[in-house]
Amino acid sequence: MTDCRANPKLWVIGMGPGNVEEMSLKAYRVLRQVDAVVGYQLYLELLTEILNPGQEVISTGMKRERERAEQALALAASGKEVAIVSSGDAGIYGMAGLVLELKQKKGLTLKVEVVAGITAASAAAALLGAPLMQDCALISLSDLLIPWSVIAQRLELAARADLAIALYNPRSSKRITQLERAREILLKHFSGHTPVGIVRNASRAQQEKVITTLDRLLDGPIDMFTVLLIGNSQTFSCDGLMITPRGYQL
Repeated sequence: MTDCRANPKLWVIGMGPGNVEEMSLKAYRVLRQVDAVVGYQLYLELLTEILNPGQEVISTGMKRERERAEQALALAASGKEVAIVSSGDAGIYGMAGLVLELKQKKGLTLKVEVVAGITAASAAAALLGAPLMQDCALISLSDLLIPWSVIAQRLELAARADLAIALYNPRSSKRITQLERAREILLKHFSGHTPVGIVRNASRAQQEKVITTLDRLLDGPIDMFTVLLIGNSQTFSCDGLMITPRGYQL
């Protein structure tokens, strides 16, 4: 068994969708052994069954990513073995980039290791069948950190390239127009009949999935716990699944 104490001081853990069964064995072992675990409150609640009573657990609310990263780095710099967690994969819209940027800015010499996790697009794709069998793009609709003009350009180029597209952060209580604007961009290049998978709370207790079309996309249950998978021109739906042919001759 790997002993995390012989490895980096700070671990950036991708915990996957939130179901312990879909977490990597490495992530599980690290989380069981570290001195302290830092994360968003909801994610730590999903880890309750595997964390140890003697571990220091530090949780914060939404939009406090920098605070969490600062705390994790400070604890690790003090000599503790620390894990900071992200849902999905920490390197895909997660904490890995922020942690590494802050480490560099502060001139810290402690070691950091990123542990991969199942990202939302992969979890949703597995539930929907095989919608991402060709080239695809992952695009977040949140314009809190990236200007909408940049997001719109990325949507335009991905659709023009006929890529299947996974949309992260499609709608929140305050961001209610971005998804409609994104759909308008996609409809310039994709048929309204293009299959779309809507997956909410992938691999969690409240999991929901719906297969619809680009025309009817806005009718689905969509919030910040939802990922949307939009097929390309070859994607079709059958028997409650989405399939994007890889190109094999059948």
